[in-house]
Amino acid sequence: MRPAPGACNRLPNVSFDAARAICETSLMSAALILETLERAAETCADPAPLVYRRLFALRPDFEALFVMDPDGGVRGSMLETCFNAILGMGDDAPVQRVIISSSRFSHTGYGLAEADLDLMFVAIRDAVRDLNGGHWTPQADAAWDARLAEIAAIA
Repeated sequence: MRPAPGACNRLPNVSFDAARAICETSLMSAALILETLERAAETCADPAPLVYRRLFALRPDFEALFVMDPDGGVRGSMLETCFNAILGMGDDAPVQRVIISSSRFSHTGYGLAEADLDLMFVAIRDAVRDLNGGHWTPQADAAWDARLAEIAAIA
């Protein structure tokens, strides 16, 4: 995975060596996240039930928000959007930041606080960690923590 054109040029007042180290760390984190997602996919073809079980464990009141989604289509679409955001953030895709920001705003119409959206990403990380089992490493944990912090910082 390569950084987006110019991604490493946006580090003002940072030496070239420091900028390169930051970019290399970012690339390693993106690769670790992708690796954990791929391993999870090998273990489980449809992680949606696991992710939503995790989400509803974190916030039982969220389950009522899906009463009009009996076939799971909305949940599947939301999960796909979140996976695209997780992967797109690793590619430094600006559109993912816009999608996350607009999702924060649009979900307030369901009575959610903007920060509630972050719980979905936590549930995804936790389900992916469970599916990775003994393959989950402290480095993978750090990569996911950094990605979740990056997502949480998007207003």
